[in-house]
Amino acid sequence: MKMRMNKAIPASATNKRMGYSSNKSASIGDLLLKLINELFRKHRKYAFLISSILLISCAHREPSVVKSSQNNSTVSDVAVLMHESTNLSSLPGWNNDSMEDVWVTWQKSCNYIQKAMKHSPLYTACIAATHVKNPTNTEIKQYFENHFQAMPLHQVEPTQGYAQGSSLGLITGYYEPILKGSLTRTRHYQIPLHQYPTGWQSDQKLMRPTRAELLQSGKLKGSELVWVNDPVAAAFMQIQGSGKIQLENGKILRLGFAGTNNQSYASIGNWLIQQKELTASQASMQNIAAWARSHPERVSDLLNANPRYVFFRVLQSKSNEEGPIGALNEPLTAQRSIAVDWQYIPKGSPVFLSTSDPKTGKKIERLVFAQDTGNAIVGSVRADFYWGSGDAAGEKAGMTKQSGSMWLLKPKIK
Repeated sequence: MKMRMNKAIPASATNKRMGYSSNKSASIGDLLLKLINELFRKHRKYAFLISSILLISCAHREPSVVKSSQNNSTVSDVAVLMHESTNLSSLPGWNNDSMEDVWVTWQKSCNYIQKAMKHSPLYTACIAATHVKNPTNTEIKQYFENHFQAMPLHQVEPTQGYAQGSSLGLITGYYEPILKGSLTRTRHYQIPLHQYPTGWQSDQKLMRPTRAELLQSGKLKGSELVWVNDPVAAAFMQIQGSGKIQLENGKILRLGFAGTNNQSYASIGNWLIQQKELTASQASMQNIAAWARSHPERVSDLLNANPRYVFFRVLQSKSNEEGPIGALNEPLTAQRSIAVDWQYIPKGSPVFLSTSDPKTGKKIERLVFAQDTGNAIVGSVRADFYWGSGDAAGEKAGMTKQSGSMWLLKPKIK
């Protein structure tokens, strides 16, 4: 699970999508939809709560959520309810998506859905997938076209420069760092990464000392998991929430997120901007690292600007090529997994993403899956794109701050 650095606006829904089977039910549904529209117009702040209450009496749907981190169902059913659906074949770039790694990534979503979301329409779609054996790319597309419809997502509130009602939102990127390190402290490896302190287990919600206080006090002594040689790279790994350590004997140690000191996250890039060391356009991961190399005497000040401190745990993986473990407790897939706000997008859901490559400017139009989340990923048209592991992925992730559109793929109600 990664710490990362928007509700959809309704329009109209067909009776078929709401599951009505009689004219009487349809007329009641139409009246309720008109009422929801009027309530939404006058009371936008409470529209989704009101619509959830009204709709529960006339259509079966998953219960709404209050905290996305604790629920498997979402208000997204209501959030996109009044938008017209579209066939997947009409999505921009759908026919050009190679579907590479799609099926294996969807299986990872289904592993979670079949265990934790048995009353979700996604469960039925996953059961149908079990009957598809070794599909070709064409058969994968046919499966999704047969079982899903695409619902466009829109901004409910103005956010990050995007207007209310906009189909565009912020797309950022993340990756899995690979650092060199040692299980013991040496002259070359002096920067520790820590496991979650044993003494904190009894109250994991208590706010603990800041990063600076923890490292200066010696309270973390004995909790070291591994030692690395770059404090800024270690901080980036903490921001990403996971990573790999290449040990001196060539073995790979995979670390996953284990908890924090519960302090609020503060961007070290913003600190450099406030210090007038970098401009907003310059505050990329690469430029931050370059600044640190040029100002070694100020690195502690830079890193302590973020009071949050992240702890790790050692993960077992079947392969070094396997991605880091996401919030569904399944490995992420490079360029097919995204982190989203689960208050609006059900866990594991297929999502079609349209954005651009930050380095080449080429279009990115592909099927992705909601397999991770993060504190800074808030809203319906908002995604963090997992680029993969290593320096090349890190370069792309550090540059990614694109506009993009998203379509939630919802199972067809048959």
